[in-house]
Amino acid sequence: MHIAIIGNGISGVTAARWIRKLSDHKITIISSESKFFYSRTALMYIYMGHMRQKDTQPYEAGFWSKNRIDLVHKHVESIDFAGKKLNFKAGQLGYDKLILAVGSKSNKFGWPGQDLGKVGGLYHLQDLDYMEKHSKGLERAVIVGGGLIGIEMAEMFASRKIPVTMLVREESYWNNVLPAEESEMISRHIKHHGIDLKLGCNLDQIIDDGTGNASAVIVKETGEKIDCGFVGLTAGVSPNIGFLKGTDLDLSRGIKVNKYLETNIKDVYAIGDCADQQEPTEGRRGIEAIWYTGRMMGETVAYNICDKQVAYNPGIWFNSAKFLDIEYQVYGTVLARPAEHHVSIYWEHEDGEKSVRIVYDKNTHEILGFNLMGVRYRHEVCEKWLANKVHIEEVLAQLALANFDPEFYKMYEQDVINIYNKQTGKNIKSKSKRSWNLVHQFLKG
Repeated sequence: MHIAIIGNGISGVTAARWIRKLSDHKITIISSESKFFYSRTALMYIYMGHMRQKDTQPYEAGFWSKNRIDLVHKHVESIDFAGKKLNFKAGQLGYDKLILAVGSKSNKFGWPGQDLGKVGGLYHLQDLDYMEKHSKGLERAVIVGGGLIGIEMAEMFASRKIPVTMLVREESYWNNVLPAEESEMISRHIKHHGIDLKLGCNLDQIIDDGTGNASAVIVKETGEKIDCGFVGLTAGVSPNIGFLKGTDLDLSRGIKVNKYLETNIKDVYAIGDCADQQEPTEGRRGIEAIWYTGRMMGETVAYNICDKQVAYNPGIWFNSAKFLDIEYQVYGTVLARPAEHHVSIYWEHEDGEKSVRIVYDKNTHEILGFNLMGVRYRHEVCEKWLANKVHIEEVLAQLALANFDPEFYKMYEQDVINIYNKQTGKNIKSKSKRSWNLVHQFLKG
């Protein structure tokens, strides 16, 4: 049986690796972006000079032939689902089963000038090359949109001392995802780094310099003109499914899949950023453009293709990122606009760059989520508490077990507990210390 995979990102490559572990099927990965799989989250570090492009490739060149995974560096123009053929500009490739792992593309919202030269996103290797091409002599960049991609692009330009203006439609940075206090913290942090953050501002249009290149932007709310030599469009991403429209494939925002990652067409599956789950687990979204969910989908689809039926289950929500110098982690449910029964314990360090938020259910006192800025907690500890719906007071008493910081770092667990005590009139005290032996016992117990 021949399995073709379109897309060599984390989901497509994980699928190929697991299919090879489970079977002797013929496997072909097709990608027009790059010949070899690379870490997409490392793009910024290439630009900043911390890594070379080859350093972002987890597998050496011989890995693919050793594992009998064929690589095709071509662009799929269209798919003949009835005939089970992939059509290239020149030639075709047949398949028995097909995995669509076609990823995302940067959003555009019809702004005048959005297709000019010196306008780009930050998702593909080609986007990185385009930024590099136009960075020499650049006097100012304007970034349209916030979120995680926007702050990455801002940090990239800032690392080369290129002035940056960010137009963010929200009144506080990423406040559709972060609770108010954390959003305000990141807004302050961005400005502290010398980035011109304009909140509550939308792009009206990009100005043509007369040669087909961007030369300025106009702010919709104020009419302000900002001169610039590059415009970064980072207002989110969406599934890269344009070439699939008009086919028999069932589409919505993405490619519709069931809990086994099957599409409406027999022997065709979709995984990763482009997959739109029609039966998501409770509390999860249909489309989740996250690295670890792409990896989990890749493993799940491999089992299903190899006749070992497994339903996709992403488990407890987790995400991590970096806002310039501040590391961010979230486990479980932490909402920007919490439900009435969600209660928060929020502690913020006096330096304004570290915080811990613990969310629990007001009625049952079960733990619901953790939101961390500049403080790291152990994934496996938080996940066990959340999975077992542990009482908030038991979590607080053992909170030191979650702390991932080195042993000689200052501990803040009692500070967090003191806030809970003040809110409730209780007298909870920390009962554990930071010790790997204690953590190991906890996880085994």
